[in-house]
Amino acid sequence: MREDAILHKMQIGDPSGLESLMDIYIPYVSTVVWNILRGAMSPEDGEEVVSDVFLAAWQQSSELKSGHVKGWLATVARNKAKNKLRQMGKTLPLEDDFLDIPGPNDPLNDIEQAEEQQLVRKAIQSLPAQDREIFLRYYYYAQTIQEISCDMAINESTIKTRLRRGRAKLKEILTRKGFINEA
Repeated sequence: MREDAILHKMQIGDPSGLESLMDIYIPYVSTVVWNILRGAMSPEDGEEVVSDVFLAAWQQSSELKSGHVKGWLATVARNKAKNKLRQMGKTLPLEDDFLDIPGPNDPLNDIEQAEEQQLVRKAIQSLPAQDREIFLRYYYYAQTIQEISCDMAINESTIKTRLRRGRAKLKEILTRKGFINEA
């Protein structure tokens, strides 16, 4: 079944649309979730996070757009997995969490956060194509350095170097724009 047909079914409240979506994307969403949880909790807790992702898809089906479902699911999976870790008192290393910049809920902060996210996106887009792919695989899709090395046939130390350079470039851009204060 085509993605737009699946979304249409979900939007009219037909559960078979959700079932089709799950048939296609459960392995992908599970991988994203488990790459973040990395055994920090029970399989049941991980399955709960995966279920929560698809519940969010069902509840927000009107927001889903054909061709963008996979990215939407990955974003929701990452956020729900990180929130589950936080709820259980576990934290991610700072470098794994630095692209998510939470703040209080006020309109001025929302504007600043949106501007900062746009700067981060532009900075990532300015990286050379291979570096950008490494950066996105590591931070967005939560792949390990070993997985990236295997998938892209690049030495692990090269991947670490490129990640370090990418973080330095992001820091430089955000510092120059006033989002990070050098102390």
